[in-house]
Amino acid sequence: MQEREHTQCLIIGSGPAGYTAAIYASRANLSPVEYCGLQTGGQLTQTTVVENFPGYPEGVDGNQMMLDLRAQAERLGTDIRDGEIVKADLSKRPYVLTTDEGKEIEADTVIIATGASAKYLGLEDEKKYNGQGVSACATCDGFFYRKRTVAVVGGGDTACEEALYLAGLAKKVYMIVRKPFLRASDVMQRRVKENEKIEILFEHNTVGLYGDNGVEGAHLVKRKGEPDEERYDLPIDGFFLAIGHKPNSDIFKEWLDTDETGYIITLDGTPRTKLPGVFAAGDVADPHYRQAITAAASGCKAAIEADRYLRSI
Repeated sequence: MQEREHTQCLIIGSGPAGYTAAIYASRANLSPVEYCGLQTGGQLTQTTVVENFPGYPEGVDGNQMMLDLRAQAERLGTDIRDGEIVKADLSKRPYVLTTDEGKEIEADTVIIATGASAKYLGLEDEKKYNGQGVSACATCDGFFYRKRTVAVVGGGDTACEEALYLAGLAKKVYMIVRKPFLRASDVMQRRVKENEKIEILFEHNTVGLYGDNGVEGAHLVKRKGEPDEERYDLPIDGFFLAIGHKPNSDIFKEWLDTDETGYIITLDGTPRTKLPGVFAAGDVADPHYRQAITAAASGCKAAIEADRYLRSI
């Protein structure tokens, strides 16, 4: 017979949203069980120094910050487990979720905090220089590039927003755009084109990065595959990906509403989903902000909502 256990509150994911939900759920005596997922600590473990989270005047290493949050959740009583939830049956209560080891967990409430994964170009150099000049979050890391030269990859609204944000800090911002046009809205196009610090490189592909102590430049190809193809190196200090995020919501799509990208749709500015007792917190439900502080706040809200829901049934 398949192994099955029951919990009042199952938390899926271990970024700022998941750990904060665990802290609040533990203090509400919900005895939460939390599964960490593929990337324990979430996206912040890919960041070197976090300078914009309140309470750390000197900044904090991203890994250390997540270890601190984990220790706090464990001290308060959260049952934190390695492993991944790979299947969800949300057809009736209690909800049944299955781990990667085949264990089934019945849960009265579920907090989905599985995050979103930044899309990368797929270059080996992106891994090599991750945290050493490669970033997928200008708001997180732009501060380190004041008065320096950076590049943003992408041509949509997000890329334009990142470029404009970086232009307020950096000396020079290149936008590397694969197509001969921007996909962004008219107002965003106008803003980047009018900004004297931003230079748009249309019909360009990045094929590699170089540098001895972090990123020092990008290998570019202009009009790749055309008779007038041109290859050259562009000296830069930072390389920002802005080609989108993929919410980690696939196993829930059969049961919950998502937008066209896959972000879980929540109700009325709360973490509530259309299913009673199922909540979504953090980047899996946030296409707009994607910050540690907003994720933590939504994790807090989700746990409070879970507690209120359990008291009401």
